[in-house]
Amino acid sequence: MVRVKKLLVGRLSLRDHITQTSEIDVIVKTFNKLTRLSMPNMKAIV
Repeated sequence: MVRVKKLLVGRLSLRDHITQTSEIDVIVKTFNKLTRLSMPNMKAIV
C-alpha cells in the first residue's frame, strides 16, 4: 500500500483548480477500490 500511495499522492500534476479536484477524486476512488479489494468477504453465521 505504501508503494501505491507514493505513486498516486506525490504532487498534483494539473494546475487548474477544477482539474485538481477531479484528480483528487480519482485518487480517492482508487484508494477506496484497493481497500475494498483487500477486505475479506465475511458472512454472518446464524
